Amino acid sequence: MAANQTFEDDIVKKLIRESVEAKKFAYCPYSKFPVGAALLTDTGTIITGCNVENACYNLGICAERNAMAKAVSEGHTRIKAIAIASNLDKEFITPCGGCRQFMREFGVNWMVYMTRTDGMYMAMTVDQLLPKSFGPDDVKK
Repeated sequence: MAANQTFEDDIVKKLIRESVEAKKFAYCPYSKFPVGAALLTDTGTIITGCNVENACYNLGICAERNAMAKAVSEGHTRIKAIAIASNLDKEFITPCGGCRQFMREFGVNWMVYMTRTDGMYMAMTVDQLLPKSFGPDDVKK
C-alpha cells in the first residue's frame, strides 16, 4: 500500500466509532486513562482492542498492541489502518513508542488515525510516526 493511501470517509468513521466503543471496555484502574483501538486488516476485517492495566505497571498492554496481537492470534498479519480513541479533548491521542515499534513489525505504509473526543482526527503512516525505524528486514537471518 502506498504511503499516501487514504480511505473513504465512511471507513475512517467506522474505525473511529469502533475504537470509541472499544474504549468502553478499557481496564484502567490506575491511570484512569481509557484507550480503544480498531484496526482494519487487508481482508476488511475490523479488530478492536483496549488498554488493560496491571498492578505491576509494566505488565499492562496498550489498546493498539492489544488489537494487533488479537489480529495476529486470529490469523491477520496484514494491517491497512488503525484508529485510536481516548478521552483527550484538545489533543489527539498518539501511540506510545512501544506501540509505534510494534506497528512497525507489520509495515511502514499503513495508516494510523489519531482522534479527539470531538471526532476530529489526524492521519499519519507508521513511517511518519517512526521514521528511520528498525524492522523485520533489519534482522539478519
